[in-house]
Amino acid sequence: MKKLITIAVDAMGGDNSPQKIIDGIEVHHKKNKNVFYKLFGDKNIIDSIIKKKSIDKNIIEIIHTEEKIKNEDTAFAAAKRGKNTSMWLAIESVKNKSSDIIISAGNTAALLVIAKLNLNMIENIDKPALSGLWPSKKGMSVVLDLGANIGCSDKNLIDFAIMGSSLFKSLFPEEKAKVALLNIGSEEIKGNEVIKETYQKLNQIVNENFEFKGFIEGNHLMDGNVNVIVADGFTGNVALKTAEGTANFITNELKEAMKNSILGKLGSLISISSLKKFKKKLDPRLYNGAILLGLDSPVIKSHGGTDYIGFANSLSVCEKIVKNNLIDKIKNSIN
Repeated sequence: MKKLITIAVDAMGGDNSPQKIIDGIEVHHKKNKNVFYKLFGDKNIIDSIIKKKSIDKNIIEIIHTEEKIKNEDTAFAAAKRGKNTSMWLAIESVKNKSSDIIISAGNTAALLVIAKLNLNMIENIDKPALSGLWPSKKGMSVVLDLGANIGCSDKNLIDFAIMGSSLFKSLFPEEKAKVALLNIGSEEIKGNEVIKETYQKLNQIVNENFEFKGFIEGNHLMDGNVNVIVADGFTGNVALKTAEGTANFITNELKEAMKNSILGKLGSLISISSLKKFKKKLDPRLYNGAILLGLDSPVIKSHGGTDYIGFANSLSVCEKIVKNNLIDKIKNSIN
């Protein structure tokens, strides 16, 4: 019998939880029958929701706790509150090898701190990196770091390149990882000393798992010519928030233009197929699931404000990461 992938789920983290968590599991399980879900949270609340669902009870285990990390908790307060909360117990489940991966839609800072307190770093990696998926003209890209580290050395950025490539290959096994450094220009002389030094060292690395493509500027992030984009946490987070804001602006403005005039309404009816494709391309739920790389067990952060569809998609990310041995890929690539 095929071994099930076990996902430890912080059922109490994020908006509208545990309702959206269980709704997401229901959607995910319809298409994925090789996953067992360990839910950490208030059993009474979770049971009352599951009773109304058509979910196979044999693929779910509930570990009861009434304590949870709050969205407004500082990382310090969360760690102090910690050991009996749904988030801590879910991470501990991965630490104890009773689960393969942990996912939470809860407090991001708390998740990073509690994960680092419980899990070891992969040997030869100094800093973890928060990575995410971005759409491009040619598919999907991995971008990191998205905010875990403000300051980075050239070694950190090289580690991020290796880890990001391993993640990309875990999610898209048939594609070649193409790495670029996010910079203020594409020429070798552009950028600060750290990024220029990283460029020189990556140019000298021969790695069968990725191809280094040099620098990339912010206006080319979504061209799709590269699919692993590396930056320090400050730069990556600014780029992420800018991209999210721009996507929301374009989508909202397009909606207003289509409904504010007869011509706009007529145009939207004529081009409804194209508009649906456009909406799907920018739907953030499709790219839900940030991954904390560098720890010896995989940790996934679902967006706190996503709905059950977004959470179901992040469960699919979990499944691919475990199935394609992300942690082993990183260990085998890091010197």
